[in-house]
Order: sequence, then structure tokens, then C-alpha cells
Amino acid sequence: MLSRDDTAAEIAAVAAGLVVDEGQDYAAAKRAAVRQLGLPPRTALPDNDLLEAAVREHIAVFCADTQPGELRALRELALVWMDRLQAFRPHLGGAVWHGTATRHSDIHMHLFCDDPKQAEWALIDHRVDYHPGTASDWRGDAVQALTVRTRSEALGQWVLLHLLVHDHDAQRGALKPDSQGRKPRGDAAAVRALLATEGRA
Repeated sequence: MLSRDDTAAEIAAVAAGLVVDEGQDYAAAKRAAVRQLGLPPRTALPDNDLLEAAVREHIAVFCADTQPGELRALRELALVWMDRLQAFRPHLGGAVWHGTATRHSDIHMHLFCDDPKQAEWALIDHRVDYHPGTASDWRGDAVQALTVRTRSEALGQWVLLHLLVHDHDAQRGALKPDSQGRKPRGDAAAVRALLATEGRA
């Protein structure tokens, strides 16, 4: 019988494939992995750090030749939108920021507005089609999410861009280091620095 740690590692390995190959988010991938493995629904799930490590391992084994180019294309596309939305202090997060994104990944961007409706008005003014909804922020609180379908010519496909809209005062909390001591999000200058570093690699 597998130990709890071994079971968590097995769930993480299966979930990592769903994240990388299908673009599932971490929570959905963990639940799907439990079902695929035929485990009880209440099985303890791996934490996000363990799953991220499994995602990086999956990329190294199965996608090492394609993932860097796909990641760069998504970061460049994100930067286009960061420049367009610079009035709302955009910060890139998620897999595109942390370097684990593939062509199946969505882009997650956080906006910090004096009035949360400003970002939506800007999209309307520029005739950008979007789908309104809600999402959870880093505190688990529900925030407005505006989803835009945007074209990546480098990837030859459409990509979903999720704009999570916060009050201006939330920006400080958004930049606190994560559980691994990393910056959880980065502004346009930080994204440009990542692209420059990749270019020299």
C-alpha cells in the first residue's frame, strides 16, 4: 500500500500531465488525477509546490524542445497587453510568469485600478470583446475577471487572457513573496527582463 507521500507524488505526476498537455488549472488537474487513479474522492491532494515541481519535471522530460519557444511567445503576447493596459498597473502571474507555461496555458494578469470598473470601461471603449466573470485572488477572495480571446501569431492559435481586477490598494499584498520566496507576479519591466535573459541563454 502506498504511503500518503507516495500517493501525493503519484497524483502530482498525473496532474502535471493534465496541466502541461491540456492546460488544466491546478485544482481541476488534481481532482481529475484522483479520478484517473481510481482513488477515493477524499484522498489528500498534493500541495501546489509539489505539483509545480512535477510540472517542471514533466516539461523537462516531454517538452524540453518546444516549451521554451511557446513560453516566450506567451510572454511576448502578455507584454503587448501589459503595454495596452499600463494605466491599470498590470502584473503578470501564473504559469506564464513562473516559466511553466506551454501553448495550452492561459495568461493570467492582475490589474490594480482606482475604480475596478475602469478596466472594463477601457475594453468597451476600445471595442475589445470580453467575457465577464469572477475568480479567486491570492487571498481566496472573489474578484472581477475579464476574459479576452487574443491571437498569438507566433503560436498560430488563440489564447485566453484573464484580467483579474483589484482595487489599487491590493497591489502591495499581491507582491509579497510566495511560499518559495519568489515574486509571485511581475510588472512589464520584469517581463522584459525575463525575455532579455532568455535571449542571452
